[in-house]
Amino acid sequence: MKPFMDEDFLLTTDTARALYHGHAAVMPIFDYHCHLNPREIYEDVAFRNIGHLMLGGDHYKWRAMLSNGVPEANIRGGGNDWDKFYAFAGTLKYAVGNPLFHWTHLELRRVFGIRDVLSERTAKDIWDRANALLATPGYTCRRLIERFNVRLVCTTDDPCDDLRYHRLLAQDAGFAVKVLPAFRPDKAIYIDRPGFADYIRRLDEVSGGEIRDLPRLLSALQGRVDYFHQQGARVSDHALDKVFFTPPDEALAAQAFVKALDGQPVSAAEADTYKTCVLLALGDMYHARDWVVQYHIGAQRNNNPRMFARYGPDVGFDSIADGDIAEKLAALLAAQEAAGRLPKTILYCLHPKDNYTLGTMIGNFQGDVPGKLQFGSGWWFNDQRDGMLEQLKALANLGLLGRFVGMLTDSRSFISYPRHEYFRRILCDLLGAWVESGEYPADMETLGELVRGICYSNAAAYFGISL
Repeated sequence: MKPFMDEDFLLTTDTARALYHGHAAVMPIFDYHCHLNPREIYEDVAFRNIGHLMLGGDHYKWRAMLSNGVPEANIRGGGNDWDKFYAFAGTLKYAVGNPLFHWTHLELRRVFGIRDVLSERTAKDIWDRANALLATPGYTCRRLIERFNVRLVCTTDDPCDDLRYHRLLAQDAGFAVKVLPAFRPDKAIYIDRPGFADYIRRLDEVSGGEIRDLPRLLSALQGRVDYFHQQGARVSDHALDKVFFTPPDEALAAQAFVKALDGQPVSAAEADTYKTCVLLALGDMYHARDWVVQYHIGAQRNNNPRMFARYGPDVGFDSIADGDIAEKLAALLAAQEAAGRLPKTILYCLHPKDNYTLGTMIGNFQGDVPGKLQFGSGWWFNDQRDGMLEQLKALANLGLLGRFVGMLTDSRSFISYPRHEYFRRILCDLLGAWVESGEYPADMETLGELVRGICYSNAAAYFGISL
């Protein structure tokens, strides 16, 4: 019997162990997509206790606690941090097979050096030991990021954001990690969602011009893209919960925009036409500035109306959508390529059924640079062992795994970086199995180069951000 999570955790062959310990483990982290708060990074926030740090923004853990019958007051509400931590400790033993069990213990080990298994019996001792460390200067936001050898953090930012804290961080010589904004314009695209007109008025205020028609909207968005670019942004991000594309009709899109601003309902056809026109225009802007665009496909959000009314979005009540994506996604990419303005693009799918759709779709539009179109890593509900393996194998079967830009954090937690370790161990074990079964040569120089590329170097080259 192997010990629980020893140094060779998830590494089942000699080749896997050599690749992980000799190459993957020492590589920096290029965190090109996350949801960390730049204000908290700039202010170098200290955490009240381990409950605040571990549970403050992690909706994976909130979902598990709710499934264990933990009262809402001990999950998202304003309850006591110790009560929340103790409730999570009591939940964890039921998470057998869930990556939360591994992630939590990686967090305890890599952040605090605590190797005990978290449970109701050990919770108080772990609470006291961790809190003693959190009271020292080495456990603030910045120090935690540095602890994991992170070179770059790309946050997720609305076009209306003033990026004040990014500017301040760029001027701060005391923090060597580069923190850059990423452009997330969903609220300007989804004309059929509540609050659209209010959002456009807010965009109007920050862009310095009266947005009353579609050309002025696109001009405002271009101004915000330019502003983000000046602040170092080289990445955009879109939630394509449902992939949309219709042959662009600018007159119909302009009509829909005016109707929405006036509070009138727009039809599904009008909405799709507007969204297509705006997305294509943004793609042109990204391509002109050599940005990377990310499309996150297939989430079904805010499924519990009562909880949405109480807490808002992104608190653990989302799931996987099961719609078709291939036809409209191909049409979107084809329209961009036909115009000569297809940006570097990363496609993520939330439904595992779409792995082979994306794995083959990227091959239709490659060129210009290695791996111009990427099949993004196992995302959200798929960033567990099986999900990561299936994404890696689909990409290997259908494309060039060696050009993959690797793992991203996609988290609001400052201690989620061990997920990169989890990914790297899984990657090395997969490659090691192929070598030891005679499916790939035991050329450790080449294998080491591939591992270092997937863990860090490919992303550093692909995004083109100077570090």
